[in-house]
Amino acid sequence: MDPVPGTSANMRVAVSPPDALMNPSGPLIAPAPASTPSAAAMRLLPWLVAVAFFMESLDTTILNTAVPAVSAALGVTPLSMKAVLASYTLSLAVFIPISGWMADRFGTRRVFASAIGLFTLGSFLCGVSGNIHLLVACRILQGCGGAMMVPVGRLTLVRTFAKSELLRAMSFVSIPALVAPMLGPIAGGLIVGYLHWRFIFFLNIPIGLAGLVLVYLHLPDYREENTPPLDVVGLILFGSGIGLLSYVLEIFGEHTLSAGEMSGLLVTSLVLLAGYGIHADTLEFPLLQLRLFSIRTFRAAAGGGFFTRLGIGGVPFLLPLLYQVGLGFTPIQSGLLVMPQALAAMSIKPFMPELLRRIGYRGVLISNTVIIGVLLMVFATIGLRTPVWAIVLQAFLYGGFTSLQYTSMNTLVYADIKDPDAISASSIASTMQQMAISFGVAIAGLATAFFIPSSHSDPAEMIRGIHKALVALGILTIASTIVFRSLKSGDGNDVSRQKTLHPGG
Repeated sequence: MDPVPGTSANMRVAVSPPDALMNPSGPLIAPAPASTPSAAAMRLLPWLVAVAFFMESLDTTILNTAVPAVSAALGVTPLSMKAVLASYTLSLAVFIPISGWMADRFGTRRVFASAIGLFTLGSFLCGVSGNIHLLVACRILQGCGGAMMVPVGRLTLVRTFAKSELLRAMSFVSIPALVAPMLGPIAGGLIVGYLHWRFIFFLNIPIGLAGLVLVYLHLPDYREENTPPLDVVGLILFGSGIGLLSYVLEIFGEHTLSAGEMSGLLVTSLVLLAGYGIHADTLEFPLLQLRLFSIRTFRAAAGGGFFTRLGIGGVPFLLPLLYQVGLGFTPIQSGLLVMPQALAAMSIKPFMPELLRRIGYRGVLISNTVIIGVLLMVFATIGLRTPVWAIVLQAFLYGGFTSLQYTSMNTLVYADIKDPDAISASSIASTMQQMAISFGVAIAGLATAFFIPSSHSDPAEMIRGIHKALVALGILTIASTIVFRSLKSGDGNDVSRQKTLHPGG
């Protein structure tokens, strides 16, 4: 039997009841013969991955509006809560690279189930935490589970669906990941206002338990028969370098560390990352296959996506600040003003395959990136006299174009990736995506602080400072088109031709 589309020849696909997989003393490869995923698995897989993405993405923002309530309950200052927010992001960035090796070694089903289990357990422990130190530790555990959910879930899609069907599947699962950060602030505000802050974490428990059942019953299981040993040295170099760099950006501008100490931490993080680059060149099977950047479509999608997200990533931070501090809206009103972005993201989904088929990845990514940059600058026109309908319209347009951008970048990553490299491509893309979002928030905060005097007390000054920051992010986003210009007109055609190959789909 030929391998399932998107799988390599030395990979077994087990879709029989996973008893053998859950037995630690049993074989790594289920004894059942390899076969294609069932029709039920094909239907449910995008939903399952989408829910996992939603859980992971929601927790990046849901805690933000609850910071004052949680800090008061734990008896710490709101500023101390930054460690709780940062620990989750740092955990995601550090543990994403190992997810690829674990999926190859233990199988996508077992690793995905373990990821959901860790995330759910971490959520429960966060909800019962009685002090900030325990809460930080549990957020790290939660992030460890979330780090494995995203790349392993994306990898399962890549290995289940043919490239001609991948665009539709990726488009579907990207919507929850796009919508969740928008719903997070609203959900957090409502939970704190009407329930208790601990329900922010308890919300994940029933979703996680349902996900575990669906994974056990329907998730295809892909694994490599001959898995190379884990690159432990690479994990230490890369994980510590990324973690330290994220930490530096999170605390940049604070007065707890001197300029010399900050510079020392920054140099150390860069040395660690450079050390990983040198180390990876000496191994046949490094933690992350940096040679994939020699592939034009992967380089453009991963690199261009990184720089694009540096601009886009700061918007969820700046807009609530603009609406609440500058314009005087309540947190719930502010959250409602970003809801049109989610509606637009869902509305444009059916049109994405046709747009990419007609215009191509190069045309879409170049033009769309410029449009997003311009829209960021248009947000800089919002002031005290701007009517609500105009804000809603801008949010709707921005949501539609960013949804198209994310889906295009996420699917182009795999356009020319060979089957054995899919897991490494997924890990690299997920790591760069998470780091870009974190860096984007840091850049947005730095830009805002640069344009607003430290002694400001006038909302008008806040509005002007945020406006300048949005313009700067818009320029940064437009500049990222330089990376996309390296694409050729036919790049990604195998992914974007879904309508041609499946006209009735």
